[in-house]
Amino acid sequence: MDKLLTQFLAVADAGSLSGAATALFITQPTLSFNMNKLEETVGAPLFDRSSRGMTLTRYGETLYENARLMRRLYDNTLNAIADQKRGSERGMSIGTGYSWWTMFLRDMVVDYQREFPKAPVQISLGNQLRLMDQMLSGDISMFLAHEIDGLSGAIGTDFVPLTRVYNAFFVRKDHRLLGAPRTLTEIDSYPIVISSLAESRHERFFDPARRRTRVETVFDRTSVAFRTNSLAACVDYALATDAVLVHTHVLRDHFRERGLVEVAQKDEPRRAVTGIYVLRERRGEDRVEELIERITRACHAVLPPWEPAS
Repeated sequence: MDKLLTQFLAVADAGSLSGAATALFITQPTLSFNMNKLEETVGAPLFDRSSRGMTLTRYGETLYENARLMRRLYDNTLNAIADQKRGSERGMSIGTGYSWWTMFLRDMVVDYQREFPKAPVQISLGNQLRLMDQMLSGDISMFLAHEIDGLSGAIGTDFVPLTRVYNAFFVRKDHRLLGAPRTLTEIDSYPIVISSLAESRHERFFDPARRRTRVETVFDRTSVAFRTNSLAACVDYALATDAVLVHTHVLRDHFRERGLVEVAQKDEPRRAVTGIYVLRERRGEDRVEELIERITRACHAVLPPWEPAS
């Protein structure tokens, strides 16, 4: 891939010349010269420069999305060639949240490798925005997550719905919230814990009209006492404090074994759709469609199939 575009992506992701120069192992003056050269070639300003760093202009955002696509295609081509050399055309590289790994993906992967013993498998665990970033970068081919509200159509993804889940609340066994159904107001009066980190660089995934205000899914909260990308750390924190762990209801049995109990909700919980995100450009590929079908079968063996809301 073109050197200037690679450097441009690094500056956009880092938000500064110094951070990008460090990541690229080049000098800051060289990088600054190259970005000016790229802007001259494009014929439009790509960055707004300030003392706080560098942010993309609307021209820069257009170049950013297309440059990522070019890098993705280039990396996918190199990966396909590497797979052919290794004779590992049946390998898989997918992302998932911890819930889906625990509920059905782990067993599916084990069965897959029994069928294809030489197939390499790469699994990335994380929240949906981090996994989206990895898929757009070519690190994974698809990922399982809750449907992302407000996602920009320019990203070029398809979403394959699998099932519906709801937002549950878990506390230690002697917690004051237990014993009776509770309202969201009662639950929100306690510190909240979530297994998701807030990363501002992911705001570029959303429609520009909504980018200035944080876009939330039903599983994201802006006011929390404790955030981490480690679910085990979240459980430890909830067991040691009065905090309430917010997570999908499907892990209630898993949490009960660890000492956390689900709080009964007075109102009907709001449900969200969980499914598979995949690049639209890869739909129709035999390996991709086969993997989607395998994941779908594994999911529906333990969770009810998705049906459109009435």
